[in-house]
Amino acid sequence: MLIQGDNLETLKALLPYYAGRVKCIYIDPPYNTQNAFEHYDDNLEHSQWLTMMYPRLELLRELLDPKQGSLWISIDDDECHYLKALCDEVFGRKNFVASVIWHKKHTRSNDARWLSDNHDFILVFARDKERWQRKLLPRPEGKMGYSNPDKDPRGPWASGPCHAKTPSEKTFYEIIIPSGRKIMPPAGTSWRFSKEKFQELIRDNRIYFGKEGNNVPRFKRFFSEVQEGLVPTTIWLKDEVGDNQEAKQEVKSFNQKEVFSTPKPERLIERILNISTERDDLVLDSFLGSGTAAAVAHKMGRRYIGIEMGEHAVTHCYERLKKVVDGEKGGISEAQNWKGGGGFHFYRLGPTIFDEDGKIGKDIPFATLAAHVWFSETRIPLNKTPKSPFLGEHEGKAYYLLFNGILGDKNSGGGNVLTTKVL
Repeated sequence: MLIQGDNLETLKALLPYYAGRVKCIYIDPPYNTQNAFEHYDDNLEHSQWLTMMYPRLELLRELLDPKQGSLWISIDDDECHYLKALCDEVFGRKNFVASVIWHKKHTRSNDARWLSDNHDFILVFARDKERWQRKLLPRPEGKMGYSNPDKDPRGPWASGPCHAKTPSEKTFYEIIIPSGRKIMPPAGTSWRFSKEKFQELIRDNRIYFGKEGNNVPRFKRFFSEVQEGLVPTTIWLKDEVGDNQEAKQEVKSFNQKEVFSTPKPERLIERILNISTERDDLVLDSFLGSGTAAAVAHKMGRRYIGIEMGEHAVTHCYERLKKVVDGEKGGISEAQNWKGGGGFHFYRLGPTIFDEDGKIGKDIPFATLAAHVWFSETRIPLNKTPKSPFLGEHEGKAYYLLFNGILGDKNSGGGNVLTTKVL
């Protein structure tokens, strides 16, 4: 879902429908540096910037899943530490997960007055850190020393020594290797396994003696049997997740005329979603920018909501997602085996429910008002489209929306009278 409109008002509009349902929120807000974003008001006073962020963070927190929801914020040095304090207040310090360092630029800025700025931060908060469970990163099979020289049907493996550094008389014995040569464990060591266990491992083809059967024995550890992935670290290098230059090239593939100055590469968002979500989970980005988060979510099989104001919601985000649906080959497409498919809805933010005087807008549909009232009273989303004054029951209470003529008539079924029959 792509929505064009002010993100504060859009988040308010989404709350009655999506509160507690979003697994991952990634945002890349204006850095307040006077030059980070041409497409936002990026020259705000410090206090104004924090004031702008605070209500948005409160809404984002309510949208997060209570158990598995997490927030990821890209930010630089100028506001990072103030933003951390602000998030501490909204989410609670106990729910701070990590501050990730992203290697955004690999070249040195020789014209830098002080130090060359080569990194940004990604602040990570959980809705509830004690219940939140991060996922492991996919293990790069080809880069971890796994191979299959003996064509073992169990797949790639890596080998380790068969001797232990701490010697033991129980595991100190002679081995006859396939070539007929007799060997003992290296001086000051003993074998890792008992004689019986060693023979069992040989029968199971878990001991490798080299191609000619004449090498010191090595114990085989199969890729399929090790931990499913890698524990994420807090330093993300360019070679692993890309940099600003890579991101700019990705943007140029769908918009040559206007490129954001600090876009984020698809590989960076891919890593965030790998850590925080699974297939079909809901992802949200309320500062969608050039559309990277939505594009990556689409390719990875995640549901998504992207919010962007101004015309670049169309010129950048909409056009990019169209190309993704058509099967564009850039970014993470090859890694995700992306061939195209699916689709997305494009919406523009409608009028607010209440006008400046606090009165309900005359064109507001009953279902929209009902969703707002239900959420205001219960703090949970309304799961159905109401077709009568009765909205539902929650914690032993029944909720009705009584509003003259909202359903187009004035009778008791039209939502204006609570009668015995209705009850």
